[in-house]
Amino acid sequence: MRPDSEHRAGDRDRTRASARARRRPRARTRARTRAVGLLAAALVGGLLVTGCGGGSEGSSADGSKARRTGPLPAPAPARPSAPATPAPGTEGDGEQRDIAPTDTPSPTPADYLSTFALDVDTASYGYARRTLADGRLPDPKTVRPEEFVNSFRHDYPRPEGNGFSVTADGARAGDEGWSFLRVGLATGPAAPASERPPAALTFVVDVSGSMSETGRLDLVKQSLGVMTDQLRSDDSLALVTFSDTAETVLPMTRVGGGRGRVHDAIDSLEPMSSTNLDAGVRTGYDTAVEGARPGATNRVVLLSDALANTGETDADAILDRISDARREHGITLFGVGVGSEYGDALMERLADKGDGHTTYVSTPEEARKVFCDELPQNIELRAREAKAQVAFDPQTVQRFRLIGYDDRQVADDDYRNDRVDGGEVGPGHTVTALYAVRLRPGASGHVATAGVRWLDPATRAPHEETTQIEASALDTDVWRSSRGLQLAATAAYFADALRQGALPGAPTLSQLASRADKLARSAEDKDVRQLAEAIRRADELRN
Repeated sequence: MRPDSEHRAGDRDRTRASARARRRPRARTRARTRAVGLLAAALVGGLLVTGCGGGSEGSSADGSKARRTGPLPAPAPARPSAPATPAPGTEGDGEQRDIAPTDTPSPTPADYLSTFALDVDTASYGYARRTLADGRLPDPKTVRPEEFVNSFRHDYPRPEGNGFSVTADGARAGDEGWSFLRVGLATGPAAPASERPPAALTFVVDVSGSMSETGRLDLVKQSLGVMTDQLRSDDSLALVTFSDTAETVLPMTRVGGGRGRVHDAIDSLEPMSSTNLDAGVRTGYDTAVEGARPGATNRVVLLSDALANTGETDADAILDRISDARREHGITLFGVGVGSEYGDALMERLADKGDGHTTYVSTPEEARKVFCDELPQNIELRAREAKAQVAFDPQTVQRFRLIGYDDRQVADDDYRNDRVDGGEVGPGHTVTALYAVRLRPGASGHVATAGVRWLDPATRAPHEETTQIEASALDTDVWRSSRGLQLAATAAYFADALRQGALPGAPTLSQLASRADKLARSAEDKDVRQLAEAIRRADELRN
C-alpha cells in the first residue's frame, strides 16, 4: 500500500495524481491450507453455543455536539505563507514518513479542501490482529489506518431517519504545533426487524480445497444456517458456491415457506479444489440480478479468503462485472474475509467497486457479530454515494493531512457530482476521519467546515449536513481529551506504527499499549482490551 496521503497548500494536485496512479498489488497465489475454514473454527465456539441473542453494539466512545449549518462553503482566500519547518519524521525521498511536504508561496483556496468517499470497512484491523496472534507483524501494505479507527464504535449523536449527523472535535498532539481534528459521522440506529425493508441476499461461498479438512466446511455451513434463522419470512436468499467452477446451488428463494429448502442447500455443500473467484463473482451477480426484488435491499455477500488462482485473476476484470451490476441494478456487495492467508487488497477493491464494505472474521465473537448482531447494518442502507468534504480555513491552517482513506479520495469538484462513486452506509454505523492539522502561529477562530453529502437510498434525493470547528477546540492535550478522541488517536497511532510512519507526538508501542489499557479499564471495554493486547504483541514482535 502506498504511504498515507499528505496535504499542503499549493501541492495538493500532485498528491492526488500520485494517489490515482498507485495501485495495491494483487495478492499472490499461496498454499491455502489454513484458509476459509478458519471462520468455521471460530464459529463452533460462538454461533453454535450462543446463537444470535444479545451481543454488544461495539466499543463506545464519546463524541462532541454537532453545530449544523448550511451548505458547505468554499474556504476563504489564502494569503501567502512563509516556508514552513519540515515536519517531524520527514525523509529526503518524501516517502512513508512525511507528515506534510514543505509549503509553497501563494496557495490557492482549493488547496485547503479534502474530499473522500466514506468507508466503513474494518477488515484491515481484524486481519492485523489475526496476523499478530499468529506471531507475525502484518505487511504494512495491508494496514489501512481508517479501518483501525473505524473498528471502534463512537457515541456520536444519531440522526432520525436516513442520512447522517456530523460532529467535530480535536486536541493537541505533541510539542511540534500539531493537533488532531476528528470528524465524526453517524447514521441512525437500525429499525426493528419488522420495519426494515425486505432483503434479497445472494451468498457466494468459497468451497475450494482448503475447506476439505475435517469440520471446516461443516462449521461454515452451520454459521449460514444460524444466520438464515434470523431472516424474516419476506426476505429472500440465494446460494452460489465456487471452486474451480461456480454453481448456483439455490436460486433466489423466499425464506417464508422455503426455510427448509435453504437449510437443505446449505447442508449439501461439499469441498472441491481450486479457487475461481471470478466465476463465483460472475455467477453470484447473475443470480442476484435474476432474483432482484424492487423495493428490497439487494446484496451479494461474498465469503472467501480472496486468493484467486483459477480462471480470471485480474482484479480489474473481476471488478468490471461488479460495476455493471451496481449501475444497472443497484446491487451492493458485502465481503467477509477469512483465513490466515487472505487476499486483502482484492477483497477491499471488490467491495469498493461494488458499493459495499468488508470485514474480517477470525474469532467466535466476530462471527456472531457479523452474522447475527450486525446483520441489519450489513444488509440495509441509510445512504448511497456518501462523500465527505472538509474545507480548511487558510487564514488559520498551515498544513493538514488526512490519516488514511488513501484509496477513497475524490476530486474536490466531484463532491456534489452524484454520478461519482461515494460510499454506501447502513444503519448504526459511525465513520471517523482523523486529520493531523498544524495551525499558523497565533491563529484563532475558524479552523474548518466539515460536511457530508449523500443520496437517500429510496428516493435518490441529495442531502447535506455540515458542522464547524474553532481553534479553541484544539487546545486540550489529546491524552486529556474525550475518551472517543483518545481511542481514535490510539488506533491511528497503532496503524501508523505498523506502517512505520511518523504521526506527530507518537508514543512508543509500550506507551500506547498502556494508554489502551487505561481506556479499556475506564469503560470495561473488551474490544479496546483486545486493541491493547494487539499493540503489546506488536511491541514484543518488534523487539
